[in-house]
Amino acid sequence: MKPSVKPEQSLNFALFLFAYYGYVGVFSPYASLYFADRGLSAVQIGVLMSLLQVMRIFGPNLWGWVADRSGQRVNVLRLTSLAAAITFCGLFFGQSFVYFFMVMVVVNLFTSAQGPLSEALMLSAMRGDLTHYGRLRLWGSVGFIVSVMTAGQLLDWFGVQQMPWIALALLLMVSAVSFRMREEPAVSHAQDAPSVRQLLKKPAVIAFFSSTFLMVAAHASLYVYYSLYLAQIGYSKTVIGLMWSLGVVAEIVFFYYQAPLFRRFGVRNLMLFSLAVAVVRFMMIGFGATSLLVLLLAQVLHAASFGVHHSASVATLQRWFSGALQARGQALFISISYGLGGSLGGLLLSACWDTFGAQLVYLVAALMALLGLAAASFCYRWQRASEEQYAIHST
Repeated sequence: MKPSVKPEQSLNFALFLFAYYGYVGVFSPYASLYFADRGLSAVQIGVLMSLLQVMRIFGPNLWGWVADRSGQRVNVLRLTSLAAAITFCGLFFGQSFVYFFMVMVVVNLFTSAQGPLSEALMLSAMRGDLTHYGRLRLWGSVGFIVSVMTAGQLLDWFGVQQMPWIALALLLMVSAVSFRMREEPAVSHAQDAPSVRQLLKKPAVIAFFSSTFLMVAAHASLYVYYSLYLAQIGYSKTVIGLMWSLGVVAEIVFFYYQAPLFRRFGVRNLMLFSLAVAVVRFMMIGFGATSLLVLLLAQVLHAASFGVHHSASVATLQRWFSGALQARGQALFISISYGLGGSLGGLLLSACWDTFGAQLVYLVAALMALLGLAAASFCYRWQRASEEQYAIHST
């Protein structure tokens, strides 16, 4: 077998992912503290922070469509990253909720392009060979954990008013790296790519996106309520921070070693494994979190419920969305899974939390992961049947 060659732009991809997810690692945990310092209420802050997920529903599809139709994915990435940094400066001014709402809508419209477009460029550079995907993608996780820890210390020293300056520095780094990138040459195809509308009618594609929607919706139980749940049980902020860090470290380790695992076990088996592990993990958190040992084991399983699932999803997506559809495929994945799934999952689990308490939240999350497992099983079954039917008609 011909050895896999690392993409020429690997350094650019690593730096971009480090800076982009570093920005997420500063803004997501600490922006609410900044808005509170500006005098906004808890309800107003909740609305502002929800815009990160809401704009993921619309933004990625807009920019993915523009990038694929124009064939200028790098230029679109440069435009959106520079616009994100410029519009983010609006956070330094103003005091009212309406003002911050407008700024957040515009900023998140531009930042929502960063993830799918950078992934599309990286996957194009790999030409379908995902051997090096994990070792590049892990730099996003490294950027996130380094930024969370460093920013937390800096804000303790100099005050939460410095949060926008730290986040802006990372956005400027994102923009600077985007200008180092270059467009990958298009891959010629023997036949025209199918339309996105045609692909979205395929049963296997519908089942795939249903599964990723359910999986990310289930993870809203962590992103929204995990810290609050542990604090209610009685864990200190230090322990809570260590739990988050442990989960990210576990996913970094998986990303580094994922290539031989995918070669040995295959995408389908690892996808189903990740969903089954998620069911167990949410049950462990919901009904065993009072035990520190159980909590530690549950966080190590983040390597499977997030890391394995993310990479298996990207690999599965390449069956249908590659070449000219690369950016729109990644955009749909982000919009359906993290935009719709994250938003609706958060709303559903919020109702469960308010009415029935924390344990039901994690029971519902486990059930959603179980439904995601069923949907993924149908996805691969229908995809295999479709490929076999195509092979019969081709002979």
